[in-house]
Amino acid sequence: SRSAENKMTRAVAAFKKSIKLSFTKEILLLSVTTAYTGLELTFFSGVYGTCIGAVNRFGTEEKSLIGLSGIFIGVGEILGGGIFGLLSKNNRFGRNPVVMLGIVVHFIAFYLIFFNMPNDAPIAPMEGTNDVAYMIPSKEVAIFCSFLLGLGDSCFNTQLLSILGFLYSEDSAPAFAIFKFVQSICAAVAYFYSNYFLLQWQLLIMVIVGFFGTITFFAVEWEAAAALVARGLDYSSI
Repeated sequence: SRSAENKMTRAVAAFKKSIKLSFTKEILLLSVTTAYTGLELTFFSGVYGTCIGAVNRFGTEEKSLIGLSGIFIGVGEILGGGIFGLLSKNNRFGRNPVVMLGIVVHFIAFYLIFFNMPNDAPIAPMEGTNDVAYMIPSKEVAIFCSFLLGLGDSCFNTQLLSILGFLYSEDSAPAFAIFKFVQSICAAVAYFYSNYFLLQWQLLIMVIVGFFGTITFFAVEWEAAAALVARGLDYSSI
């Protein structure tokens, strides 16, 4: 029973530390970026595949394209994770260029999806939709957007995990708990409104949150770099 009490005491202490940490400036700023990863996680893992499967103009292959879309999302995730997670340990430019690349890649994907997918695709009935957006729906563009969504997501996640591990290297568990909590809450919110909002509004929400999330990430990164330089350390070690 004494061992159980010790475990409970440590759990309560960790929970209190997470609550206290969640109100610090760095975590509040990074929470905007984390919220964006939750929104776009829901979009590429659930909403976008539904949109592809609802477009009747893709013909008899519309359902099989859902699986192919998931494969290319995975290819983008693996490629981005390998390049930015493993090969950029000594990147003297820091994390900001990778995050900038991620938001640019996602904005390109959102732009192409907006032109390629009908607005009612996320809320279309079981029979699908015959509507057309600003171009005839293209299977190649749809799959290419899947790759871009996965690539952009890997840019954000690798750099968020990196900066959390750097800022809270001594006690990283509460910081990562807050990260997963915010991401999961925003993913749940996105799943809720995805059943009611047209595609254009869902894309607009992600564009706005992604824009501000990128700015807040830059602010935390610049502050971390300035503190590192003030201690006389090399920025490439960030």
